[in-house]
Amino acid sequence: MVQRTVLTGARVALPGGVVESGRVTVEGTRIAAAGTGTGAERAPEGDAALDLSGEAVLDLSSDAALDRSGDAVLDLSGCWIVPGFVDMHVHGGGGASFSAGSPEEALTVARTHRQHGTTTMLASTVTGDLHDLARQAAVLSELVEQGELAGLHFEGPFISPHRCGAHQPSLLRAPDPADVRKLVDAARGTARMMTLAPELPGGLESVRLLADSGVLAAVGHTDSSYEAALEAVEAGATVATHLFNAMPTLLHREPGPVVALLEDERVTVELINDGTHLHPAVLQLAFRRAGADRVAFITDAMGAAGMSDGRYPLGPMEVEVKDGVARISDGPTAGSIAGSTLTLDHAFRRAVTVDGLTVEQTVRALSATPARVLGVDDRVGSLEPGKDADLVVLGEDFQVRGVMRHGDWVVRPELG
Repeated sequence: MVQRTVLTGARVALPGGVVESGRVTVEGTRIAAAGTGTGAERAPEGDAALDLSGEAVLDLSSDAALDRSGDAVLDLSGCWIVPGFVDMHVHGGGGASFSAGSPEEALTVARTHRQHGTTTMLASTVTGDLHDLARQAAVLSELVEQGELAGLHFEGPFISPHRCGAHQPSLLRAPDPADVRKLVDAARGTARMMTLAPELPGGLESVRLLADSGVLAAVGHTDSSYEAALEAVEAGATVATHLFNAMPTLLHREPGPVVALLEDERVTVELINDGTHLHPAVLQLAFRRAGADRVAFITDAMGAAGMSDGRYPLGPMEVEVKDGVARISDGPTAGSIAGSTLTLDHAFRRAVTVDGLTVEQTVRALSATPARVLGVDDRVGSLEPGKDADLVVLGEDFQVRGVMRHGDWVVRPELG
C-alpha cells in the first residue's frame, strides 16, 4: 500500500486562488487532494489517471510525523505551496549546456534548475551547423523519452543576422523548409518549439510546416516589421521568443513585431524577468497588455545559472559572466548579452517583491501558462488531483524551502 504524504498549514496556490492553511495530499507520484484542511478536493475513487499500485517513492525527513492512519504529515505553516515551475526556454545551468550534446551535461542542467523549483523544462539549443544540431537532438530526445525533459526547443539557426544576439553569425541561414524538417525529424517526435525569423526567405512556409507538424513556431531574433509579424501569426506562429529582446524596438510610427505579438490573443509572450533584460516598467506594460494567461516567464539561462562569475561556453561561443550578467566575450558580437544566469525561483521572487504582481498572477506565468502552451497541462502546471506531484515550497520571503518532483523530494524542507 502506498503511503500518503500530507502537507498542511501552508498557503496553497490553487487554480481558483490562494487557500490559507491549506492541505495537499500526495500519493505515490500524484496529487491525491488539494484544498482546505477539511474540504480538500480529491481525485475520484478508481481514477485511471491516478496509479497507486507502485511502491512509495517518498523519503521523508524527520520533520514529518505519522498520524493514526499511517499518513506522513508535514506541517508547513508560514510557507507557500505553489506548482512546480515550467521553463519553456533554457539552455544550461550548473556549468553545463544542452548544446554540448552530452546526456551527462543535460542531466546536470536539469538537476540544477530543479533545485530552484523548475520541475518541467524544454531543452533549448543554440545556433550550430545542421549536422551538429541533429546530433544534439538525437541525444536530447532520449532524455525526453526517459521523462527527464519535456521536449526540445531549437533557437536558431533560422534567425536574422541583424538580430543574432549571442548566436554565431557565420552559422545563420534562412529557414529553408527542408532544413527545418530535417531538425524536426532528428528530434524523433520530441521537438516542441522552434524560434525563427519569419521575414527571411522561406520563413512563412516554415511557420506553416511547424504548425502542421505540431511544433510551436516562435517569432524571435527577428528584424520583421509589424506587418510581417502579423503575417507570421496568421501562418501559425503562437509564441514570441523573449519579447523585446533581439527584435526592433517599439517606435511610434513603426511599431514593429513587439506590438503585433502583444496585441494578438493567439500569441504567448516570453519574458525574462531578471532585471537585466527588461526594465521593470516595460515588463509591467507587457504583463498588463497580455495578462498572466499569455505571459510565460522564462530563464533563457546558459551554463552559468546556479554558478559564480567566470567564463562559460554557449554553443560554439564563449561567454563571460560578470556580476551575474552573461555577455559574449569575443568575436563580432562581443559584448552582446548572452542569455541569462536566471533561475525561475528568482523570477518568482522578483515578480512579487519588485514588479508588484500577485502570487496568483506569478504562478500562472511560471507554471499554468507555459504548461498549457506546451500541451502538458493535463499533468503539470497546477495543484490539482490526478496531476503529477510537482510542487515548490516557498518561505515567507519567497525563498525555496522545498521542491518535490513526481512525489519525490528534490529539495527536502528544513523546518524549525
